[in-house]
Amino acid sequence: MRFAGIDIGSRTIKLVLLNDKRMVLNKRVDSGVDPMGRAKGILDGVAYDRIMATGYGRHLFELSFDSPVVTEIKAYAIGAAAIFPGVRTILDIGGQDSKAIAVNGEGRVTKFEMNDRCAAGTGKFLEIMANTLGYNLDEFGLDALRAAKDIRISNMCTVFAESEVTSLLAKGEDRQDIALGLHRSVVRRVAGMLKRVSVEEPIVFAGGVARNVSIRRLLEEILEKTIMVPENPQIVGAYGAALLARKKLS
Repeated sequence: MRFAGIDIGSRTIKLVLLNDKRMVLNKRVDSGVDPMGRAKGILDGVAYDRIMATGYGRHLFELSFDSPVVTEIKAYAIGAAAIFPGVRTILDIGGQDSKAIAVNGEGRVTKFEMNDRCAAGTGKFLEIMANTLGYNLDEFGLDALRAAKDIRISNMCTVFAESEVTSLLAKGEDRQDIALGLHRSVVRRVAGMLKRVSVEEPIVFAGGVARNVSIRRLLEEILEKTIMVPENPQIVGAYGAALLARKKLS
């Protein structure tokens, strides 16, 4: 049988399809201004016996497609535990929220904290800062690692941080140094969240921001821990939802 998991995030929609336990398909599209239209598009031509939704838009999907739903916290815990058996801590940084999740040895959530009321420490914050400095996102993280010095960014509010960056550029500061300072500001914020929840290893870093090599390296530095990143960190929630769809039918 075929089981689908769909993660409808604020920025992207991810789809995973399992043939029994084996992943046979994963797809990703931007959420756009019509996420349900995009969800319908990503499912076009995909045959499945059961689907489960998670993410920011899961309740809209539930109404539109008569689908069961699961919280992002549980979906990420299940997905991460399947990819990295024995995982104890999960960090997810997505487009507009970040989550720290502690799980036990069986992959069950024991504690979590979520930042979903402010763009600080999220992919959206990094995207805006990259644009302000004239980077694309792939360049942004890599160039931060080339910085000669660390400039401390005092503001985490996106509007004020953007103004601070503009001021630093006007003073002649190197954009690589500013980039490093911005990355460190994000890492300090999410590291604080992790420390309140769990820093027990193994630690898995998921979500779109996990592709940013600078964030991962700085996290390892500040936590003095090894951070594991899945090959495709953006599909962890969708994968967990698909596994739960399979479990519900078994």
